[in-house]
Amino acid sequence: MGRTVLVTGVSRHIGARVASALAADPDVHRVIGVDTAPPVSSTAPPLGRVEFVRLDLRGLDLAQLIADSDIDTVVHLGLLSDPAGSRPAMREYNIIGTMQVLAACQRSRTVRRVVVRSTTAVYGSSPASPAVCTETTEPADSPHHGYERDAIEVEGYARGFARRRPDVATTILRFAPMLGPRVETPLTRYFSLPVLPTVLGFDPRLQFVHEDDVVDVLCRMAREELRGVFNVAGDGVLLLSQCARRAGKPVLPLPSAAFHLLGTAVRSTGLIDFSPEQIALLSHGRVADTTALAAATGWRPKYGTAAAFDDFIRARGLGSDLPARVFDLAADLIRGR
Repeated sequence: MGRTVLVTGVSRHIGARVASALAADPDVHRVIGVDTAPPVSSTAPPLGRVEFVRLDLRGLDLAQLIADSDIDTVVHLGLLSDPAGSRPAMREYNIIGTMQVLAACQRSRTVRRVVVRSTTAVYGSSPASPAVCTETTEPADSPHHGYERDAIEVEGYARGFARRRPDVATTILRFAPMLGPRVETPLTRYFSLPVLPTVLGFDPRLQFVHEDDVVDVLCRMAREELRGVFNVAGDGVLLLSQCARRAGKPVLPLPSAAFHLLGTAVRSTGLIDFSPEQIALLSHGRVADTTALAAATGWRPKYGTAAAFDDFIRARGLGSDLPARVFDLAADLIRGR
């Protein structure tokens, strides 16, 4: 008999894709997907033979479900980066939900693998940040805001669980900002704006990961017994100015204070989440080293950063008539390469 896998966060796009992909694996006997509501996105794949259980991670029912179903692998994707409601509710879901998932895994006699989704946002974005962050890099500044702070706390609970249950292979994957033809994030909404506001005097280096690679590596880690923390991102980087040119978008350079005021005003409308951590990213950028995962597993993403961005803009009907390579060459000339 094959393995039984539990996937949290299946009502969202990536969770649904991961659960569906695992359900199609002949070595997986059963996949149980849990979330507070069934998938509603028109872009999410059908769950197929995934067994959906409507369950709030903040409750106490998950431990019983894991015990009753003989779960041996848990893929925890219940880290919200995009608040659909209030920020306190998002934080409660992220932190309390993760605590309950790991507490249930700790009491289980059958769980042997736990995969936790995290983010390279844990490194922060500031003038004091290193040019390239490795898995041992500490944030240059203490996190004071939303998603970044939540992710650091989630990782802390996951590392504590790994110490208490060394017999369970616990993998933490830190993903760069995600792009692709169907995924929706604050950053995809930013690049879909008719005009891209930028911070005057800054042209940050950005790194992306394609949604297909996210699904692929999560499914692979659900099959392997890998322990530790690993960055996941597409090879290469893009400057924000290169992204704007590739998307065929005009930019609106603003002084830093005006950019922050704009972010606050736009965030209040609910149309786009110009969070403080996103404003910092668009000011200072962030790049993570990805060699550790390749060395440990041999896995490499199919899409580089530029290819992930290009696939995103093609799917949204964006982009300039000029080939993207022309923009890259022009940028290299400007930088004197």
